[in-house]
Amino acid sequence: MNREQLTLLGSTFCVMLTMHFSVQLVSEHLFTWKKPKEQKAIIIIVLMAPIYAIDSFVGLLDFQGTKASFLFLDSIKECYEALVIAKFLALMYSYLNISISKNIVPDEIKGREIHHSFPMTLFQPHTARLNHHTLKLLKYWTWQFVVIRPVCSILMITFQLLGIYPSWLSWTFTIILNISVSLALYSLMVFYHVFAKELQPHKPLPKFLCIKGIVFFCFWQGVVLDILVAMGIIRSHHFWLDVEQIQEALQNVLVCVEMVFFSAFQQYAYNVAPYSDDATSNVKLGKKRE
Repeated sequence: MNREQLTLLGSTFCVMLTMHFSVQLVSEHLFTWKKPKEQKAIIIIVLMAPIYAIDSFVGLLDFQGTKASFLFLDSIKECYEALVIAKFLALMYSYLNISISKNIVPDEIKGREIHHSFPMTLFQPHTARLNHHTLKLLKYWTWQFVVIRPVCSILMITFQLLGIYPSWLSWTFTIILNISVSLALYSLMVFYHVFAKELQPHKPLPKFLCIKGIVFFCFWQGVVLDILVAMGIIRSHHFWLDVEQIQEALQNVLVCVEMVFFSAFQQYAYNVAPYSDDATSNVKLGKKRE
């Protein structure tokens, strides 16, 4: 077997392993369907790893694809990422019994201080009080990425297909998307810091790291690969293969490998134990004792 075949075989094994971990965890939640609102959000989040892996594997199979096809595959991952970030916030709201649409905010959490940091202090006061309005604002900051990401993806693919995609336009979209995703992640971090004590029993940090880790690795390894291409360290030795296609193939292989570790970590972060019969019985027993 040559190097290309071994790479494809290894990537196939990684995708199958990711699918195994993810399908197993999703099945466990479906068989212990106690809190549909929470578990529905968890399933959407858990599926992030296999979707990234399958999407990257498809890109690896079509490693001689066009820029438009690569952009389309990347857009699928990033649009799903936007949905996952929104669902994570919805999961945190569910843990705290908060409903923005029904104007339900528990009295014990009203009036808490929210401390904003730079550069948000340019647009918001350094300290704000928690109420329905501020919670709605955090929700909007998260959901704006769910809207902006697909719109930018459609425009980027359209411009690419029309052949009018200059570098300045590419950088414009990159800046817009980075600001958008940064605002969404910032709102999640603010929410976590305000409710760290109440969320502690639900282990929110490992759950958030599963999402943040996937986004972090995919973004920064792409930046590193861009630098290596610019420095000439990654270059094409084949007349039928562009350096961009090699770069995309390397990115896809790395994602396939990384998703194995993230899907395994999700087994701990989004464990089904809180929804099992034993956990439910212990909660009821504790309430009776109180």
